[in-house]
Amino acid sequence: MTASFQSALIVGAGMGLSAALARRLVHSGCSVALAARDIGKLESLCAETGAAAFPCDAQDPAEVTKLFDAVGRFAGPPDVVIYNASARVRGPFTTLAPDDVRRALMVGAFGAFLVAQRAVPAMLEKGRGAILFTGASASVKGYAESARSGRAAATTTTTPRSIRMRSRKRT
Repeated sequence: MTASFQSALIVGAGMGLSAALARRLVHSGCSVALAARDIGKLESLCAETGAAAFPCDAQDPAEVTKLFDAVGRFAGPPDVVIYNASARVRGPFTTLAPDDVRRALMVGAFGAFLVAQRAVPAMLEKGRGAILFTGASASVKGYAESARSGRAAATTTTTPRSIRMRSRKRT
């Protein structure tokens, strides 16, 4: 990370990839905000890094709005936004529960859209910023029992391309 990034938001934070990213961002001098449905699981990471935790169900537009408002008060609009939220559903395609698949798509794809939609205007106004979407190899290659994961991950692969193209046209 470069010194030009001063604040970061990680949505869908946990103790794996997002914890490693939070540590790296803090080490590089960023103020870090972590968002998760259950912020209790982030207590040790916040104590270790000095990050702040905010509750958010990323598939809920009102909660995403509240998140960005709270993060803005904490450290200003984030320069870096990392979307790591997911709701995994695995199993044979023919036995997947439609409601489980709907939730997985809402969190993985719709939530990514909501977060990016809130992040982009401030980044355009500042003339800088980065939005990163974590994903899975299932976004580019299908795997047995990962039909749902592949669809949501593919969406988070193509969404940044669309944002980038639109942002270029505005500058």
